[in-house]
Amino acid sequence: MYSSEELRATLPPLLARSPRVRLPPDSSLASVLVPIVVSTPAPRVVFTKRTDTLSRHAGEISFPGGLADEGEAAASAALREAEEELGLARADVELVGSLPPVHTRVTGILIVPFVGFLENDPRFTPSPDEIADVMEFPLVDLMAHGSESEFEHEGTRFRTYVYEVDGHVIWGATARILWSFLELLGRSEGANGAVPA
Repeated sequence: MYSSEELRATLPPLLARSPRVRLPPDSSLASVLVPIVVSTPAPRVVFTKRTDTLSRHAGEISFPGGLADEGEAAASAALREAEEELGLARADVELVGSLPPVHTRVTGILIVPFVGFLENDPRFTPSPDEIADVMEFPLVDLMAHGSESEFEHEGTRFRTYVYEVDGHVIWGATARILWSFLELLGRSEGANGAVPA
């Protein structure tokens, strides 16, 4: 299992430093920040819970992020959105690299996820219009609670990655990004002779 010190040493080489993004036809570019608090021995992953009044993904648990402005680089968009949604200053985020993009075929959005280390314990000031709550889950708990299973949303059942932690359910594109991140760590542990959690 990874401590914050081990994560700082292990993760950067596993991520893309400058992602090459190919936008599919009729798709929009978006990016998210996967914030990881590494100021304590046990790393924590930060999520937001969106307000129930938003027109898209209301009430869902997600990473801070959103659509890129015209001509805006994906990494800049992730940092801008994290600042707008959480009050997280760009200077307080150490961008480590990016995970593989996730394409949401239903909404036609290509999401580029960026992992960022938070070296200091963050004090968030969430935007009340967008963010209902800010949640931090220990990395060890996320590694232990994920599965691929049948999930029902608005009367439709489909197979997806689902993480249930402390009564909260993470699914959809956020769960796919989280699975990609944790699967990368699991492969690295296996390559180093450790047993993945």
